[in-house]
Parts: sequence; structure tokens; C-alpha cells
Amino acid sequence: MFDWFRRLVPKSADFFILFERHSAATVAAGEALAKLVRAEGDAPSLVGIIRDREHDADDIIRQVLHEVRQTFLTPFDRGAITGLIAAMDDVTDEIQSCAAAIETYDMTVFVPDMIEMVTKICGALHMIDEALPLLRDVPRNGRKLHELTGAIVAVEGEVDVIHTQGLKANFATAKTDNETVRFIVHREIFKHLEKVADAIEDVANQIDGIVIDYA
Repeated sequence: MFDWFRRLVPKSADFFILFERHSAATVAAGEALAKLVRAEGDAPSLVGIIRDREHDADDIIRQVLHEVRQTFLTPFDRGAITGLIAAMDDVTDEIQSCAAAIETYDMTVFVPDMIEMVTKICGALHMIDEALPLLRDVPRNGRKLHELTGAIVAVEGEVDVIHTQGLKANFATAKTDNETVRFIVHREIFKHLEKVADAIEDVANQIDGIVIDYA
């Protein structure tokens, strides 16, 4: 009796799969950046991996935006969907920008503070990857999601502290050794890593907003 109605109403796109695919691309890019900073593996190949995963992420965000326009039934408000995927894409873009700067300046040796920052960034990316499937049932998973987003925001604060101490150490070394170029280049990489962490915090805030609205 209602077959005609079901045919008229567009099926809901599976935005959760698209979120999770985007996250997988971002985690892969983050892990490649970690290897790059730790000097593990071939640097040009790792930069290429990051660039490819960033392109994958761009394809996914375009698909999400297309589905938002075409889909009648969405799991969350359309603004929440586009806000979350845009924040996620900013993370991948910032990882790509960091890798591009490393490639441009031909950096091969990284100070311990940079390595610690990227390690914490990868940890936060894995927490986002853990959180996204939980969005399939926000009322049931609200508490766990809130715990994860709180942990992610805490990581951003830790990265800020490392960023500050790393800049101070970088300046002290450059001043002593009269290495102005080294200071400028290292400051640039520190800045990019901080931007990655800031973008990750934005993703956590977007997820927290969904929890507040739908838990």
C-alpha cells in the first residue's frame, strides 16, 4: 500500500561510512607524517602518501556535500554533518601543509619536541577514529563520546605546551649558534604541527556538539 511512498522518499545516505573513510585517510596521513618526522622510511614516498590521502579525503568531503544536498533523511542536522566533515578535512589539509613545508625546506632531522608533538597528534587521530563509529548511536554512546572528546582536547593542550617549549629551545640554540635560517625553518614546522592539533580539537568540538544535541 505504501510502496509508492517509499519510492518517492529518497533513501538516507550512509554518512557514517563516509566519516569513517575520511578518518581512515587522515589516520594514514598522520602515521606517514609521524614516520617522516622520525626519519623512518623514504621521505619522498611518505610525502607522496600524505598527498594521496589528502586527495582521498577531498573526494570524500565532496561526496558528503553532494549527499547532504540530495538526501531527504539525514541522521543529524545538515549543518552538523557539514560542520563535522569540514573540520575533519581541515585536519588532513594541515597534515598535508606540514608535509609540504618539510619537503620544501628539505628537512631530514627533527628535534625531540617535534617528534613528541606528532606522536600526540597521531594518538588524537586514533581517538577520533574510535569516536566516529559511536555516532551511529549517540544516545547510547554519549558518555563514551564525551570522554573521548575530552581526551582529544586535553591532547591539544599538551601539544601547545610542547610547541611553546620547543620554540624556546629552538630560539636558544639558534641564538647561541647564530643559525637564523634554522630557527625560521623549525619555527615553521612547529607552527604547522600546532595547526594540526588545533584542527583536531575543532573535530572534537564538532562531535561534542552532536552529543549535546542528540544524546
